[in-house]
Amino acid sequence: MPQVAQQVRQVIFRRKRQSTETLRFYSQLFSVAINIWIGVQFYLWVRYIESGATTTPIERPPGVEGWLPISSLVSLRDWWHTGSINAVHPAGLVIFLVILATAFLFKKGFCGWICPVGFLSERIGDFGEGLLKHRLTPPRWLDWPLRSLKYILFGLFFYAVFIAMSPEAVTGFLYTDYNMVADVLMLRFFTDISMLALIVLVVLVALSIVVRGFWCRYLCPYGALLGLAGLVSPTRIKRVESSCTSCSACTIACPSRIKVEKRAEVVSDECIGCMACVDVCPARKTLEIKTVSKRWTISPRAWALSLLIFFWGSLFAAKMWGPWQNGIPTDKYVQMMPGVKSGAYRHP
Repeated sequence: MPQVAQQVRQVIFRRKRQSTETLRFYSQLFSVAINIWIGVQFYLWVRYIESGATTTPIERPPGVEGWLPISSLVSLRDWWHTGSINAVHPAGLVIFLVILATAFLFKKGFCGWICPVGFLSERIGDFGEGLLKHRLTPPRWLDWPLRSLKYILFGLFFYAVFIAMSPEAVTGFLYTDYNMVADVLMLRFFTDISMLALIVLVVLVALSIVVRGFWCRYLCPYGALLGLAGLVSPTRIKRVESSCTSCSACTIACPSRIKVEKRAEVVSDECIGCMACVDVCPARKTLEIKTVSKRWTISPRAWALSLLIFFWGSLFAAKMWGPWQNGIPTDKYVQMMPGVKSGAYRHP
């Protein structure tokens, strides 16, 4: 099996220039570049605020709110209750909704095609496989309990926001000083990282080297939600058993460890829509993307381009015509900055 796996990886490498994997790689790079640009701009904006807004003005990038999932989840509850999008970090809710809609339409395509953390996780996994010369996978009896961890984490967040909190408490949280400066506090988590947080990050990286996609597979609550949403996606990867050669290439190529060769169709909360299984299949038209009704077949590239156009197009439309700009005035940020530096704002 290891020799077969190595042969499959060689085939994948040779076919990358002609496959959907190339498009996916550059899509991920584009997303990483966008996030780096937002991060740099936001860092410069924070420096501008720290100066008391007396230096050259820098515009705050609303896209940074995409890194505030808890605030976005609370905003979702508030929107559900009030019918209007709160002016505190509105872009965060818009990005959250677009990601969720992407999962409904394209499975966990956000994880496989756009998420910068997913991209980093994959590169760490590639490094680990190159270092260890093969892919290590936990046994089934351990894998299943570990996979449940991300659902437990998501369940706790869901319970806290949608059940334990009253509508008044939800609205009150959105206007707390903590939530207003959550973006700045998030930046300081990285620029002024504690020893404990650094140790946790190092441990996660080490585990991701040994077990590919450790964070994404076992701990990411965002991924848990998108996996559940992806189960009702209108498209599926379907396998034609009569032409299948049972070569195991699709199963070996799958980064989510789905046994594609044994399924009539891929219905899994772990499928990230990477199309690696379709790319590597040696039997023509054995693995295809079809609608649930089986009436239409969609090419991998058309599926991928539809995903990317929907995601980035929706965000562009929101930026141009929808709720996007934060309603917190600059002088309010300037007023609260000393409290950020002193650690006065704690999660309520």
